[in-house]
Amino acid sequence: QVQLLESGGGLVQAGGSLKLSCRASGLTFTAYAMAWFRQAPGTQREFVAAHSWDGYGTSYSDPVKGRFTISRDNAENTVTLQMTHLKSKATAVYFCAAGPNGFSEPGMFAYWGQGTQVTVSS
Repeated sequence: QVQLLESGGGLVQAGGSLKLSCRASGLTFTAYAMAWFRQAPGTQREFVAAHSWDGYGTSYSDPVKGRFTISRDNAENTVTLQMTHLKSKATAVYFCAAGPNGFSEPGMFAYWGQGTQVTVSS
């Protein structure tokens, strides 16, 4: 049974930082790209960042480029999202997902975590 378990969400002031983690189990971690998505109330789930399975490629959505960093530890089956200079519009539930390399559409990702709430106060 595949499980993706996110942690690290919480309340942070605008301009602050937060680090999210996701631990995967039940799958061959190195066979999947790992990604983060987010969903604010009343909006569609949107792509945030992805890290390729081979460890060489990362991609980011324009709103977070330069402020968020995704990394993965294949020995620990974890992927992290370091978020800095947070803005209030980053408030959302953040989801970890596993899927193929090179995609940012939620429908392409087969496995999802339950999500962790990030709230940025202005």
